[in-house]
Amino acid sequence: MAILVIGSIGLDTIETPFSDGPKVDILGGSASYFALAASYFDRVNLVAVIGDDFPPALLETFRVRQIDLTGLQTATGKNFRWGGRYHLDFNTRDTLFTDLGVFGSFAPVIPDAYRSSEVVFLANLQPGLQRQVADELGAAPRLRALDSMNHWIDSARDELTEAIRRVDIVLIAEEEARQYAGTPSLRAAARRILELGPRTLVVKQGSYGALLFTAAGDFFTAPAYPLEEVRDPTGAGDSFAGGFLGYLAQRLTTGAELALADYRRALVYGSIMGSFACEDFSVARLESLTADDIAARYREFVTYTHFDGNW
Repeated sequence: MAILVIGSIGLDTIETPFSDGPKVDILGGSASYFALAASYFDRVNLVAVIGDDFPPALLETFRVRQIDLTGLQTATGKNFRWGGRYHLDFNTRDTLFTDLGVFGSFAPVIPDAYRSSEVVFLANLQPGLQRQVADELGAAPRLRALDSMNHWIDSARDELTEAIRRVDIVLIAEEEARQYAGTPSLRAAARRILELGPRTLVVKQGSYGALLFTAAGDFFTAPAYPLEEVRDPTGAGDSFAGGFLGYLAQRLTTGAELALADYRRALVYGSIMGSFACEDFSVARLESLTADDIAARYREFVTYTHFDGNW
């Protein structure tokens, strides 16, 4: 079993109330966070592009994990860069700059060895590219998932709709689910998105946790882990996706048919990996994790979310 991710590898400049000045050109990007989080559960095949100014030493971050870089392209030009400044509550941030660089003309090329990947994550990309990759891979993957953002809802809504029709799972932030569906009711928004064809919708709520909706009418919620200190929430959503899909891929390797209980546990593992990502700048905490760290936090989740349902 392997997980295929198509997304961005960026160089970020981050400022937070506790950063003691900006952190410049640190590793970022949707594919980076997702791949590192998911690699604790299964092998990851990564498709992305970097510029010829990308520091080669940063690639060791991936190579020391079970992440295959055969699908990584190097193009002439500057790497994708993004800068953000977080406010004190960490739920609000200002985008300082976005320089797409070579990512602006990224055309994903899926190596033949990756086509057997049974789980596919189409990270936050132009929806036309998401649709293109989904069509290219066809029905071979057992799970196909995508993420999106408000920019694509505004600028490429029809293409996003077509991409959504081609996947099994949609992961999207709460405000974006409402925006896409055109309703203030989150439940109604979930129904409208699921009517397009996906079987599962995951609504990310940042520091408040995540919600799971299914086409069969099931609903589940997982809280966010109450961190004592948040240092950098960048990439938490993609790390969440890595934990969520990583756990499902791990279950599939056992030959199991996925049940609702698996998706519920996956939502918890998503929250766990997202929480770890927030504990340090860039991917530093994801690099230093151990399986025991993940297991211990899972046990904490079980303890503090369990209650006696008897009246």
